[in-house]
Amino acid sequence: MLTISQLAAYAGVTVRAVRHYHRIGLLPEPGRDRSGYRTYDAAAVVRLIRIRALADAGVPLARVQELLAAGPEEFADGVQEIDKALRAEIRRLQDTRSRLARLAAGEHLALPQSVVDYLDRLRGLGVEERYIEMERDAWIMIAAQVPHSIDSVIAKKREELDDPDMVKLYSLLSGALDWPADDPRVVEVADIMERLMVRAVEAGEVGADDGIDDQFVDLLDSTMVESSPHAARLVAILEERGWRGWTRIERVPADRLNTDLPPS
Repeated sequence: MLTISQLAAYAGVTVRAVRHYHRIGLLPEPGRDRSGYRTYDAAAVVRLIRIRALADAGVPLARVQELLAAGPEEFADGVQEIDKALRAEIRRLQDTRSRLARLAAGEHLALPQSVVDYLDRLRGLGVEERYIEMERDAWIMIAAQVPHSIDSVIAKKREELDDPDMVKLYSLLSGALDWPADDPRVVEVADIMERLMVRAVEAGEVGADDGIDDQFVDLLDSTMVESSPHAARLVAILEERGWRGWTRIERVPADRLNTDLPPS
């Protein structure tokens, strides 16, 4: 007969583990002998080794009792079921590790890959990091508002980068953070934006439901106006020409569509 310490040693577990298995009913607790000690036989060693083997294989302790009592076919089915659950958990953990790895880059926090790729495209065009950070923050808010359509929105934005006017606009806005409020290049920015707005109207891209509520649009617009000293002046110039809004064009006078605009 064996003491609890000897039992634990033969099975390759700790005494604490043996007592835990007693408490949860996996290993029957023997009565005490005439000396007041609990003693164990070979059957207890075999059962404890089987418990340890199942636990080491990743079987939840809540399922161990079921498998110990199962016949060969039931045991095989139970193991397959547990294996399926473990594989699902492994995939979940792998996805979590991938997300954590992406977070190391900073921009992946709260941003889908499509937006991160778009920001990288802007870097490739020479847009300053300060401006990209501002745009990143705006996209974080937009992605949270329209998570199911953000990829299609970004796809459209990527297409727009093939337009020389859009590339020129980003080039100007990127350096505009250091412009004084009266810098004459603000008018050039307004000219480019108006050309882009006209094309959007003519393509039927203005007025469509973008899934963003008016209060959120106002938040984005006010954030832009506060971003630099020339932003409010730019908005004022566009409003003088009959255009309203930055994030979304809200009013487009028909007579502006046929106006001769400064050439690109």
